[in-house]
Amino acid sequence: QVQLVESGGGLVQFGGSLRLSCTASISIFSFKVVAWYRQAPGKEREFVASMTAGGATDYAASVKGRFTMSKDIANTAYLQMSDLKSEDTAVYYCRAFQGTVGYWGQGTQVTVSS
Repeated sequence: QVQLVESGGGLVQFGGSLRLSCTASISIFSFKVVAWYRQAPGKEREFVASMTAGGATDYAASVKGRFTMSKDIANTAYLQMSDLKSEDTAVYYCRAFQGTVGYWGQGTQVTVSS
């Protein structure tokens, strides 16, 4: 059973930065796509960023230019978040696909204080 564990969330001031990690129980290169989603209170879960096995990235318009996704050579993907705003407050989830099978992490809370 593949497991994804997010970490790095917390409380950060408006305009600050935070780096989230998504650590997989297998090589990160085993996944066709690794993505980040987020869910704010009372809202639906939404796409934030993704990276293919080949390194191509995609970002939601709301985070483009502020968030950067990367991965290491082992089993971790990252989401570097800068210039954080109040509307970035949410639970952030990692999602990864092996073929058509998708896996979710348990989420990590990010709270941006004004």
